[in-house]
Amino acid sequence: MPDPHQVPEPGHAAGQQAPAGKPAGACPGALLGVDVGAARVGVAVAQADSGLALPVSTLRRDAKKNSDRRILLKMVLDRQVTDVYIGEPKSLSGNATESTKMARDYAISLAEEAHEAGIELGVWLIDERLSTVSAHRALHEAGRKSRSHREVVDQAAAVEILQQVLDRKHNQVPIQASRVVIR
Repeated sequence: MPDPHQVPEPGHAAGQQAPAGKPAGACPGALLGVDVGAARVGVAVAQADSGLALPVSTLRRDAKKNSDRRILLKMVLDRQVTDVYIGEPKSLSGNATESTKMARDYAISLAEEAHEAGIELGVWLIDERLSTVSAHRALHEAGRKSRSHREVVDQAAAVEILQQVLDRKHNQVPIQASRVVIR
């Protein structure tokens, strides 16, 4: 019997790829980029038709009460979000790690909670190798002291994740992401 919470490997999401864009005149809505960590969740937002991802917030991870996912779903409703792209960290060789499992579990739970609440939402996992490294580098180049990175690095990583999506959409390049399918 198939797993009801199937999360295929990237590029193999039941034959689906992330949408490259909507027809002219369609209301594009907003997109969220999410960087899931053990202690914090970074969030970024962009209008689907814009080319710029912006940091929103860093949520404290709450595995027991799931308040971080409830806040995320409130953002989805408030900002009319159509799709959420969650970074799927892997090793440099492309293998799954404990962080990969954590991100996948988070994506599945978010998709389930959205479905149960009657919220139509695409939840996607997208390769985010080196997004946190890039975020640290960008913060350093912006003159931010290393000690203060912790406060905003998750947001910066979420921006990196979402900007990758926006850049691919802008260049009309397929987005290599796996849709979380709830059955």
